[in-house]
Amino acid sequence: MRSFFRLYSRKSRYNHFSQLRKYLAMFSRIYSVAMRGLSGVQLDIEADIARGLPAFSIVGLPDLATQESRERVRSAIKNSGYEFPIARITVNLAPADVRKKGAFDLPIALALLARQRDFSQKLLDTSLFLGELALDGTLRSVASVLPSAIFAREQGFARIFVPAGNAREAAMIPDIDVVWVETLSQAVGMLSEDIPLRIVEKDTDIITSLASRTQERTVDFSSVIGHESAKRALLIAAAWGHNILMSGPPGSGKTMLASAFAGIQPPMRFEEMLDVSRIYSVAGLLCDTSPLIASRPFRRVHHTASAVSIVGGGRESGPGEISLAHRGVLFLDELLEFDTRLLETLRQPLEDSEITITRANASCTYPARFQLVAAMNPCPCGYLGDPEIPCRDSPREVERYRRRLSGPLLDRMDIVLHLPRVKTDEIRDAREGAKSSSSEELRNRVEQAREIQAKRFENAWIFTNSEMKNTHIEIHCQLQSDSADFLDRAMRRFSLSTRAYFRLLRVARTIADIEACETITLAHISEALSYRQSSDMEHESG
Repeated sequence: MRSFFRLYSRKSRYNHFSQLRKYLAMFSRIYSVAMRGLSGVQLDIEADIARGLPAFSIVGLPDLATQESRERVRSAIKNSGYEFPIARITVNLAPADVRKKGAFDLPIALALLARQRDFSQKLLDTSLFLGELALDGTLRSVASVLPSAIFAREQGFARIFVPAGNAREAAMIPDIDVVWVETLSQAVGMLSEDIPLRIVEKDTDIITSLASRTQERTVDFSSVIGHESAKRALLIAAAWGHNILMSGPPGSGKTMLASAFAGIQPPMRFEEMLDVSRIYSVAGLLCDTSPLIASRPFRRVHHTASAVSIVGGGRESGPGEISLAHRGVLFLDELLEFDTRLLETLRQPLEDSEITITRANASCTYPARFQLVAAMNPCPCGYLGDPEIPCRDSPREVERYRRRLSGPLLDRMDIVLHLPRVKTDEIRDAREGAKSSSSEELRNRVEQAREIQAKRFENAWIFTNSEMKNTHIEIHCQLQSDSADFLDRAMRRFSLSTRAYFRLLRVARTIADIEACETITLAHISEALSYRQSSDMEHESG
């Protein structure tokens, strides 16, 4: 009996070592991508199976989720009907000096199975792989697929393998094949050339429909009573993306105007959709039914929100609300209720159109070209300057309240509006049928103004007048002598900064575009200046 067990043991060891020699006969390398913000780093996932005590280790600075993929990969391989090698397994994620965060289950499993399956080397060398494995071998949807597909195309890969739930998202990127995979066994079959590649067909009709889709709105401008001058200012702001500050007592319509303002935003170009959608993809806010963000974002932020949720960061250095509002609107209601330090963090992205999040283990830069719309009360009780309800606050309390809004941040506001409460006769006129322009009519005017912009900046990567640099202003904002003299006097009279000077010219250029006038006149300068001086906040805080 003992000799039988010794013979059986020798045969088992011989079979085991024979399998090891088969595994060691071929070196496998699978390509994937690790995202750092919106930037990708190509990963070479290498697998080594050696003699020794059974172990499974992943090296190359993997994060905790990647370390846990060992158990998911082990179970997925076994439950898919393949043999998991009982040996010393080392998986290397190169380059070793980059912390790895991403969905690497599928490429790790394929790197191990490449030693016992005859994979096409051509497919391995020209493909990039993403995917998280369930224990039964199915693939789950993952985040950051859209920027990963963009990275794969830029790096010259012919195709990208993604979970079926991310197929439509990745298919939005042209000039690269998207292979959708439901299970690990399907990926093995395609790489072994036993089954054909499941390539997603690019549906141009979907892109066209997304480009023409408008976001559902709840408030129409025709339902907003009064405030005709404010509606004119909001039309100007929507035409070219200018920042707005609305000040007024409670019930004056600030929040309602902001909600209606979202309804006159122009549609996005396809390039803008991709620019916005890749941020939402990194944040994990895209799904297969909505592979692109088709409408301009309108992000409403409450003053109790944390700094991380607004600016971005956290353990994963993810995007915040100011990046999720990219190419759209960031609405801050009750502006002076926000933490003062948080408000000051808005100054840099408002100027540079991007935000850099620096943490101990990573530094990520996200775009943040948003249009800031803010609403505030003129004092703590809200009724300062109201002709009917007296203010209950002392001058000292009002001054302390207004100091929460610094001069530099106020200087970045292109349009400042003071909204009084709607009078009774205005409400009566609205009931009798005196309707103002609808959101659709105003949006058409905005789109006409954007067409002028498209011709003006067709050779520059900017979309609005608010994005013009000083070099563009010198070309497109030339003034007549009377307009230039008037602006010089206004600068001295109101002690405006150089930043305010250029912002005035941008707003004046927008007003001229709405009037279909190529030259900026004295009337355009006067109206632009009135929006900066329409509230006494300029004098109190400036």
